[in-house]
Amino acid sequence: MELVKQRILQDGQVKEGGVLKGDSFLNHQMDVAFLEEIGREFRRRFAGCQVDRILTIEASGIAVGSVVALEFACPLVFAKKSKTKNIAGDVYKTQVASFTHGTTYDVMVSKRFLTPEDRVLIVDDFLAVGNALRGLIDLVRQSGATLVGCGTVIEKGYQHGGDQLRAEGVRVESLAIVESMDHTTGQICFRD
Repeated sequence: MELVKQRILQDGQVKEGGVLKGDSFLNHQMDVAFLEEIGREFRRRFAGCQVDRILTIEASGIAVGSVVALEFACPLVFAKKSKTKNIAGDVYKTQVASFTHGTTYDVMVSKRFLTPEDRVLIVDDFLAVGNALRGLIDLVRQSGATLVGCGTVIEKGYQHGGDQLRAEGVRVESLAIVESMDHTTGQICFRD
C-alpha cells in the first residue's frame, strides 16, 4: 500500500539492530486518519471472508485492531500479557518472545472471547520474525476457531517471519514489506 510506504519514508526512523520506529504515527502517537485508511485496506483485502473476531496482542496492536474491527463491525479481542483480576475463569495461554523488547511473555485470552464458532482475523502493527503472530495463531487453534488470516501494517521482509508463515499455508497480508534498511543512511527499500 503506497500510503504506508510513503509514511514510513516520511516519518519512520531506522535504528541500529534492525529496528524501524513508527511510533510517531502508528503505535505511540497515532495518526487516526491514517489508521482509518489501514482499516479500510484490510477490509478490502479480506473482503469475502467471513470475519467475526479481530485478534491482536497488547499493546501496540490495539489501535490497528480497533480500526479493523470497526470496518468488519465485529469485536476486537486482544491477548493480554499478564493475568489480572479482570480475567475471570479459564484462559487460552501461550508464550510469545518479543523481538522489540527482548523478553518472553505469557499471553492469554479468556475462553469466553474465542470459541470454535468464531472466524478470526489476526492483526498487528509490525511483523518481524513472526513470534507474535505465531502465538496468536496458537491461541486461535487452542480455541478451535477458524483462522481467516493475518494482517500486518509493516513487515520486515528481511527477517523472513512472514515468508515462513506463508510457506506454512497461513494467509499473511502486509501493507508494506521492508526488504532492507540501513541505519547509517536511513535508507529503506521495499519489496514490490
